[in-house]
Amino acid sequence: MTALNELLASTPIGWRDLLDIAIVSILIYEVFKLVRGTRAAQMMVGVGLIVGLLFLSQAAQLETVNWLIRNMVGYIVFAAIVLFQSDIRRALAHFGRAPFFRVLAKSEAVDESIEEIAVASTMLAKDRVGAIIAIEREIGLRNYIEGGIPLDAKVTYDLLVTIFQPTTPLHDGAVIVQEGRVAAAACFLPLTVNPRLSRELGSRHRAAIGLTEENDAIAVVVSEETGIISLVLEGRIERDLTEDDLRTRLRRLVTYRRSARRERWYSFH
Repeated sequence: MTALNELLASTPIGWRDLLDIAIVSILIYEVFKLVRGTRAAQMMVGVGLIVGLLFLSQAAQLETVNWLIRNMVGYIVFAAIVLFQSDIRRALAHFGRAPFFRVLAKSEAVDESIEEIAVASTMLAKDRVGAIIAIEREIGLRNYIEGGIPLDAKVTYDLLVTIFQPTTPLHDGAVIVQEGRVAAAACFLPLTVNPRLSRELGSRHRAAIGLTEENDAIAVVVSEETGIISLVLEGRIERDLTEDDLRTRLRRLVTYRRSARRERWYSFH
């Protein structure tokens, strides 16, 4: 303890040192969490044994063992890269999904999701398959996500079209898109109680209007009866959109939501 106190007293610790320790600790934690339950965990145990044997050979002056281990390190690293290339790819993908990198790739992911939603809506409308897709903006939709079936999947038109097929268990309800990913499916939304709505609007349209009356979300609705694509915002609905119309509206309302958080109805035209 005396030696430790002397070391701490002679070495001032600043905020950079604390930041350095915190970053290294987080990286070590993420690595251990990533390799837990995989073949890489066994490899780490083997590497630990080799490192321990290296220090033991130095302490015990086992020159042959020390020379052998030091000359084998390069070959071991090369072999590990070849044998565990799939685990290395998975690790890099995991770190690429970290919050910091997600912020950098957010705009591109949103653009891709908008394109996929536009294509999926057109395909569903062509086949007269009913659908409702809610897109989260500034106000979170966590309450509705928790009430559905969590997916956390990339937005693709194949996935959206499959979800809303009448033969699938998830078709009844809404899909909620959050940060460019399908957060959940089979989500039930509140129905509007607005008495002035047309009787032609079914339960999907009323649910989309009810949702957007409560927050700033956007809802895309495909009518099962008519195949018409509608866009709902702030409790108001615009009907009979083409694929290009829908793509243009979504890009303006979602991609640029930071510069115009609360788009008014005149922004549709």
